[in-house]
Amino acid sequence: MANGSRQAAWEFFGAELKRRREDAGFSQSVLGTRVFVSGGYIGQFEQAIRKPQLDVAQRIDAALQTDGFFERMCRKLIDDKRYADYFAAVVQLEALATRICEFAPTVIPGLLQTAEYARAVTIAANPFVTDEYVEEKVTARLERARILKDATRPEYWVVLHENVLYIPVGGPAVMAQQLSHVATLMRERQLLLIVLPYDAGAHASMAGDLRLMEFEDAPPTAYTETSFSGTLIDEPVVVKRAQRTYDLLRGAAMSPEASLALIESAAEDYKRCASTT
Repeated sequence: MANGSRQAAWEFFGAELKRRREDAGFSQSVLGTRVFVSGGYIGQFEQAIRKPQLDVAQRIDAALQTDGFFERMCRKLIDDKRYADYFAAVVQLEALATRICEFAPTVIPGLLQTAEYARAVTIAANPFVTDEYVEEKVTARLERARILKDATRPEYWVVLHENVLYIPVGGPAVMAQQLSHVATLMRERQLLLIVLPYDAGAHASMAGDLRLMEFEDAPPTAYTETSFSGTLIDEPVVVKRAQRTYDLLRGAAMSPEASLALIESAAEDYKRCASTT
């Protein structure tokens, strides 16, 4: 489904939600209470500003007695096979975010990956898939990165663990190109990236990846991920804890200037290694 058609479908979802809510005699606040979200969230669903997660759609069906209508529609709209089921909603939210803050402990974030780096990561995790599958995943990842080129691009912060610089994903030539790409984006001020150095020792997010997203007309969310699953969180208390964790990571990281110098130095080392092999 093309992006325009998908947005139109979400707008239909919102219009139907409003119609059926009003037919049931519920205010946004009342329906929100019944499905464990705020009334403001219901309004955002109805305006297609925010897309509900599948479990919320299921609870809406139960509250409005709509026989699975909203669950079926939600499944259809988030059924983008280019992304894992648990990540599809995150991709939708990225396009709406005004600010994204990301901690990457083991791999270059998807929004910053070159095609060659993304290809190597994909093949490492899926060694028996077809070339067509790999290219589909790589293309999807590069399409996501377009939000950093938009005039309304989000403010993008990244805390990158130093570990990421020295895992030779795809080999020296791929790493040289990848780190040079990151350095270029930093110099162009398309993001603010800082490196969490080895000598920082234990840090506030030892459990893994962390992403925070803020929006103009909606509450912030947090997202955490492991190798096989991800969790999108909008509970205010938990999001606040995640924000504090990110603040601690930033406090332990190097300055932007020192981070850029380290990344460019690592890129040069990979270039020299590539030229001798």
